[in-house]
Amino acid sequence: QVQLVESGGGLVQPGGSLRLSCTASGFALDYYAIGWFRQAPGKEREGVTYISKSGDITNYADSVKGRFTISRDNAKNTVYLQMNSLKPEDTAVYYCAASSVGPINSFQGRYDYWGQGTQVTVSS
Repeated sequence: QVQLVESGGGLVQPGGSLRLSCTASGFALDYYAIGWFRQAPGKEREGVTYISKSGDITNYADSVKGRFTISRDNAKNTVYLQMNSLKPEDTAVYYCAASSVGPINSFQGRYDYWGQGTQVTVSS
């Protein structure tokens, strides 16, 4: 069964950190560029960060630049999102997605596989 599974979400205080993981099963992640997206209540889903198949190219939304870091371990079929200095406005459901179109891809319609999402809540 082909699927992406996110984990690592939760409740954190402002200024705190979380690391999300996105693990693939049923296919080899190293053939795909990966994107992390998020959707806050009442808002459209937006792109957060992207990474190329080999990990040599990354791109970040301005709102997370300098605070979030995307990385991947193709041997573990996993992509990570390290989130530091979290703010209440980072509260959202976070999704990872895999795209065969690369090297990186910000267009959601070009993603082949999506995870089910993991909730991140930043609140005191």
